[in-house]
Amino acid sequence: MSKEPIFDVAQLAHVEIYSPKPDETLWFFKELLGMEETTRQGQSVYLRAYEDFYHHTLKITEAKEPGMGHVAWRASSETALERRVQALDASGYGQKWIDGDLGHGAAYQFVTPDGHQMEILWDVEYYQAPEEKKSQLLSRPQKKPLRGVPVRRLDHVNLLASDVTENRSFLMDQLGFRLRENIVMNNQSEAAAWLSVSPLVHELAFMGDQLGGRGRLHHLCYWYGYPQHLSDIADIFTENGIKIEAGPGKHGVSQAYFLYVVEPGGNRVELFGDAGYLIFDPAWQPVTWKEEQLEKGIIWYGSPLPAEFFMYGTPVIEPAKV
Repeated sequence: MSKEPIFDVAQLAHVEIYSPKPDETLWFFKELLGMEETTRQGQSVYLRAYEDFYHHTLKITEAKEPGMGHVAWRASSETALERRVQALDASGYGQKWIDGDLGHGAAYQFVTPDGHQMEILWDVEYYQAPEEKKSQLLSRPQKKPLRGVPVRRLDHVNLLASDVTENRSFLMDQLGFRLRENIVMNNQSEAAAWLSVSPLVHELAFMGDQLGGRGRLHHLCYWYGYPQHLSDIADIFTENGIKIEAGPGKHGVSQAYFLYVVEPGGNRVELFGDAGYLIFDPAWQPVTWKEEQLEKGIIWYGSPLPAEFFMYGTPVIEPAKV
């Protein structure tokens, strides 16, 4: 008998990244990706894309090395938050309540089995555009910016893990994430998994860390919705000295049209050119890609991904010398 589904987590709320070059990282997100700066506090800057409704979806914090600070999830209600806190506390991976941060109220902090720092919250501050930025399109939080090729909203985060199955099972059991697609190798090990709490094909993915690390960031992703924008931003990246790691191309997994770059602070960023596909079936059965199907699963069309794509993450780990 299948478990009753849990719908207590509504969406990915925001991501914090660390940067040893905060000014250059900020330039990348503001001037090239057209993101809006909401405010600053201490060593952190809070940003949002023009169709993000919350105070921020990205927090950039100055640090000695690149990496992820934390990932925040919004509960579906205050009561749902209380239920998930009880489950997280009982799991042994819960940590503590914090009073909140700029843009949101009290949040409960926890970690994945691999040590990725996360939090879950309910109270949020909604962005209020000043008069000169208000859009006549009433469903849009603000006017489309005139800088770079503006991204529209936060889409997902991809994390490296020492054990994909252990980490994704934790999120499924404690928070109600649904497994959408995964990769299973011939030895039955799970190499990667894509999960979501909404109809998006994924809001979070785990990839096996081939360098043996724990708790590292592979990439965060912002969404365009128009494949042409990937060509547009690729042109801007090339003109401004940002090396394109891979793409534009299309993944078989998630059917996503992608472009990957590493921002000046060292973190990998993906840009989504379309929505991939959406899942509305409540009885969805995960799509499993086998080892012999991986060529089309990883790249449906476009150039192959470089070897560094499967090893590079932040904080950086140097491959062992043979």
